[in-house]
Amino acid sequence: MRKISKYLFFWALGGALYYTFEILFRGFSHWSMYVLGGICFVFFYIQGESMGWQEPVWKQTLRCTVFVTAGEFITGIIVNKWLHYSVWDYSQMPLQVFGQICVPFMIIFSGLSVLGIFLSGYLAFYLYKEVKPSYHIL
Repeated sequence: MRKISKYLFFWALGGALYYTFEILFRGFSHWSMYVLGGICFVFFYIQGESMGWQEPVWKQTLRCTVFVTAGEFITGIIVNKWLHYSVWDYSQMPLQVFGQICVPFMIIFSGLSVLGIFLSGYLAFYLYKEVKPSYHIL
């Protein structure tokens, strides 16, 4: 039960943080971004915890960036293409795929992933008395 409540807390926090980030920088967001932000934040925690927070940050960031980008692509296909909500459109961006993902936003998501990796690890340590993360670059 404790694990479920931890995952729900991380999901709600990640969703709220990402939704707020979009409101601050885009001026609007969509409920699907809350859901995706929460799923990504849970992934940040799970991938770090499964490696004992010992893996280099660059590897964690790469893994998380791929996960976030794949999640954005899948979410975009569903909410933008199938459901026609028009939440975002990267068609005018360089190096884009179907207007749903693009390299410039992958770079932004990699930075957000680093923040999420650190935040999820330290929250797990302080709130849930788990292993203290020992981050290193290489």
